[in-house]
Amino acid sequence: MYDVNWNTLEATIAAVKRIAQSEVMPRFLNVAYSRKYDGTLFTEADLASQEGLKRELPGILNAPVLGEEMSDEEQLALWESGHDGLWCVDPIDGTTNFVHGLPYFAISVAFLQKGRPVLGVIYNPCSDETFYAMQGVGAFMNGTRLPLKNHRPAISEAVAGVELKWLPGKLPARLMTVAPFGSQRNLGASTLDWCWVAAGRFDLILHGGQRLWDYAAGALILIEAGGRLGSIHHEDFWSDNIWRRSAIAALDPALFECWQHWVHTNK
Repeated sequence: MYDVNWNTLEATIAAVKRIAQSEVMPRFLNVAYSRKYDGTLFTEADLASQEGLKRELPGILNAPVLGEEMSDEEQLALWESGHDGLWCVDPIDGTTNFVHGLPYFAISVAFLQKGRPVLGVIYNPCSDETFYAMQGVGAFMNGTRLPLKNHRPAISEAVAGVELKWLPGKLPARLMTVAPFGSQRNLGASTLDWCWVAAGRFDLILHGGQRLWDYAAGALILIEAGGRLGSIHHEDFWSDNIWRRSAIAALDPALFECWQHWVHTNK
């Protein structure tokens, strides 16, 4: 087994920041883009960031690296062979924001063992905010333990980060007409959405279908901050589809129970 410790976490943070400064930010506001088969945007910055992480991360823990910009076949093979240890990276989450100059995007890195994250780092180079966690140790932003604020709003006053695109059934229509929360946001980078609910900036999040690299680091950060999470299809978040996993989450446990009940009742 791999020795995942505080030195591992610090080395991962340093590597992520180096890649952000050398491969990502020099291309911000100055990069062409194309579209992948699923319609999402892709730039040379995504590939350069992924290649940089593939070079650096095995020097920290000598395990394979699974990245968003790999083929489905390569991702599946890495997942199936990486039970004992696997890096999972999103080289730029929020590529559409990155292309259009919106400063809400991040590099996300997780280390997984037995299919579960034990270390997570998410870095927004525009705000210079690094969110990170290690299993059993806690979650932090730039050295400050999360959450940054700990309030307990009624669900009617809650701010929710909601991505409508992948929601099933009647949920999108119900959210547009009788949503239980006070205000809704969709900022376009799901890795940061996890961090913001862990920090207390969002009260709730809902997403109908995140990929492994979207939730691997963020779910751990929320858990270590004391938050709760589930899925639209299962009470247990980890029982949902690995490659298209829905997410219901909140920092406050009582608010989570109320939110999850509403979603399950209205799906």
